[in-house]
Amino acid sequence: MKTESSRQNAREYVSSLAANGRYHFTSGEVRSALGISADAAKLALNRLEKKTPIASPARGFYVFVPPEYRSLGCLPADQFIPALMKRLDLLYYAGLLSAAQYHGGAHQRPQEFQVFLVKNRWPIQCGMVRVAFIARKHIKDVTVQSLNTPRGTVLVSSPEATALDLVGYAGHAGGLGQVATVLSELAERLDPEKLATAARTAPVSWAQRLGYLLEHLGFDAKTPALKEYVREHSKQWIVLLPKAPQKRSHRNMGWKLHVNVNMEAEL
Repeated sequence: MKTESSRQNAREYVSSLAANGRYHFTSGEVRSALGISADAAKLALNRLEKKTPIASPARGFYVFVPPEYRSLGCLPADQFIPALMKRLDLLYYAGLLSAAQYHGGAHQRPQEFQVFLVKNRWPIQCGMVRVAFIARKHIKDVTVQSLNTPRGTVLVSSPEATALDLVGYAGHAGGLGQVATVLSELAERLDPEKLATAARTAPVSWAQRLGYLLEHLGFDAKTPALKEYVREHSKQWIVLLPKAPQKRSHRNMGWKLHVNVNMEAEL
């Protein structure tokens, strides 16, 4: 009877949270609210999860899934990641293709929600929702924006920081050709001065590749400040695509870059 009562109370507790606009909770909060042991709370939640629209993206962390998202089996990532990161006390921001989508620069919905942290972390799979975590140096210095979601706000890299990260982590964004496609959609939102400022949070090689790509795509007006930054801080010539051969490359003097891949073919 104790377990049945706890299960019923757990259902009422979760429903009351959702009714008041809160869609996330922890097993510890359930334990405290119901006055039961940790084992009893875990058992009640396990049973509740089978019969009630809740999901657990991380150990001890639960979300209520409203009707519009039940086909996903979870809340969309941007609606629970902020609360989860707060609970774990982790600095974060949504980046790469996920950030580009917020800024109008992702022509198709990313297959996973991409989050930068100080250190790598195992991905999350919650129903059909997948979250990938990527380590980023100097994360405290990256410019972010707080953007609205149906459940609050989420931190997202600025358009300029997003552009740099796309080049720096091209492998996580579908390759350099895909990055160029996204940049062509994102470029109008880039502020030239902010772009040069954002470059200070990343290796100079990212700025070299990004500047070349923007010029190649016809956005020369976005690059003067970035080119000046590269001129002052670049120590060496680099290749556009590190793993591609250099035999047929040509040199781009403005960016100290060996262009060793045909971007027209990529695009």
